[in-house]
Parts: sequence; C-alpha cells; structure tokens
Amino acid sequence: MKVKIQTVCGFGCGSSLMLRMSVEEVIKSNNLEADVFCGDIGTCCSNECDVIFISKELAERISSRAKVPIIIISNFMNKAEVKEKTLAYFASLN
Repeated sequence: MKVKIQTVCGFGCGSSLMLRMSVEEVIKSNNLEADVFCGDIGTCCSNECDVIFISKELAERISSRAKVPIIIISNFMNKAEVKEKTLAYFASLN
C-alpha cells in the first residue's frame, strides 16, 4: 500500500512545497513508497490522504476536524526533524 502524505501550509504553495520536498527526500533515501502532495489549511481536511504534516499553529486549527493522523513539524527547514518524524510515522504503520 502506498501512503498518501499531505503537507499543509496557509495557502498550499509556499512552505508546504518546501516541506513536501524534504519529506520526499527522506522517502527516497530510505527506499519507502509514498505519494506526497501539498494542501492548504482551508481544504486539507477534505483531501484524501493517510496523514497530514503541518505546523503546530495550523494543526490547532484542524485538530478537531482531521480524520487522519496529524504530524506536527516545528521547523519545516529542519531536515533532521522532518526525517525523524517521517521515519517515525512509517515505523508506526508496522
């Protein structure tokens, strides 16, 4: 099963794109399989996905509506944090 990961920011085209690229890098370098796509805070809960990667501030706005796990990333530019949390999510699937 290929996992669908949604990276979310305010408008779905800025920081979520940077986060998507970081997550894709982790997936590729660890021989994992996933489709990663960007979303915005207004529509992310209606997009079909298995998990949402998002900032703490925005997570608070969707936590009551999200039907999938939410992974909070404190610093989208911190590749070590993105790697740790991406691999932890995949480990939780097993």
